Amino acid sequence: MEVLVIGAGVGGLAVARVLLSSGHRVRVFEQAPARRTSGKALLVWSNGNAILKDIGVGLDGIGNRIDRIDALASDGRRRMGQNIADAAARYGFETKAIPRPQLTARLAEGLPDDLVQYGMAARSLTQDADKVTVTFEDGSTATGDLLIGADGHHSVVRRHLWGDGAVQPAAFGTWQGLSPIDIEITDTHLHLMITGREGACGLMPAGGGLLQWWFDMRWSPSDPRPASPLAELRRRFANWAAPVSEVLAAATDDDIEFFGHHWNKVRKVWGEGRVTLLGDAAHTMPPTLGQGANQTFEDAWVLGRELAGGGADPAARLRAYEKARYPHISLVSRMAKRNPANLRIPPVIGRLIPETSQTGMLRRFSNRLSDAA
Repeated sequence: MEVLVIGAGVGGLAVARVLLSSGHRVRVFEQAPARRTSGKALLVWSNGNAILKDIGVGLDGIGNRIDRIDALASDGRRRMGQNIADAAARYGFETKAIPRPQLTARLAEGLPDDLVQYGMAARSLTQDADKVTVTFEDGSTATGDLLIGADGHHSVVRRHLWGDGAVQPAAFGTWQGLSPIDIEITDTHLHLMITGREGACGLMPAGGGLLQWWFDMRWSPSDPRPASPLAELRRRFANWAAPVSEVLAAATDDDIEFFGHHWNKVRKVWGEGRVTLLGDAAHTMPPTLGQGANQTFEDAWVLGRELAGGGADPAARLRAYEKARYPHISLVSRMAKRNPANLRIPPVIGRLIPETSQTGMLRRFSNRLSDAA
C-alpha cells in the first residue's frame, strides 16, 4: 500500500521504518524546512528500547544509561528510590537518556534519502472509499491508500478528525535545558527528582558531558512569561540544596526553553476511514511518567503488526490498531494526568515503602505499559 505520513519526528520516522520493512510504499511530509537538529533529551525506557531494537534501531554509543531514580527533598534529603537497572536485567533492555537529535539521527539511518519531503505543512485532507488526499499550504497535494497523522500535539490531522478543543492544558509547565554542566551527577547513571514548596526539579545525565535539567511549576496558558526566566528560577529556587544550586549557577539563558504541558482523553477510536493518528497526535499527556516517546514507538510497532496481519479492508486494519493500543495507552495517559507529581507534591508515602517493593512495583508497571511484552 501507499502510506502517507504527516510529521517526521520520532513517531513519523519510526512508523516509516516499520512500514517500509513490511514492503509498503511510504512518503513522509514535514512542515519544518529541514531535519531538526535541536531539542532536549528524552528517556527511552526498557519497553521503548525493545521496540527500537525490533525495528532495527540500536542505541549503542549515544545517550547515557539510567540505573536509578532517586527522589529528594529540596534540602537534599533522600525521600525514596527506584532501581531502574532491575527492569533492564529482567527484560534485557536498558533505560537510556538520549538527546532528541541523536535519537532522530538513529531513526533516520538507512532510510531512503528522498523519504521525507520538508517544508510541507499539511492544511486539509479528504478521503473516499479508495484513497486519501492531503492538501498542503503551498496548494500541492499527495494521494495514498492510508494516511497517518504523526504531527504532534498541534496535529492538523487530529483537528480534521476531532475538531478543536480536544487537547486541554495540564496543571504545570516546564523550563528546561540540555547543557554541558560539569558537576558530579553529570557523569553518573542517576536520575534525580527533587520536590519542594516552590516546585520541582529533574536532573538526568544524557551522555557526552550533557545534563538534562528542568524545573516544573504551576502554569496556565494565560500566565505571563518572565522577562528573564533564568533569573526567576534562581530567585524561586535560591534556597534549594546542591545540586540544584550548582545547575542554576552554571546554566545560561541560551540553554532554556519553556513547555506548557497538555492532555487529551484517549479515544477508543482515533481515526476515520483510511486515516489514523500516532503518538502525541492521538494521546498528548504530561511528561510525569516519561512515556511519551516510548508509547509512540509502541504505536508504530502495533500499527505495523496490524497492517501486516492481512484482511482486505485497510480501514478495518487501522481500527484494529486503535483497538489494540487503547487499553495500554489509556492507562498510561490517565496515570500521567492523575499522578500527584503533576501538583508537585513531595512523595511522602514513598518513605513508607521499602525500595525493593518500589522497584518491584515499577517492574510490574513497566510490563503493563507495553503491547510487545
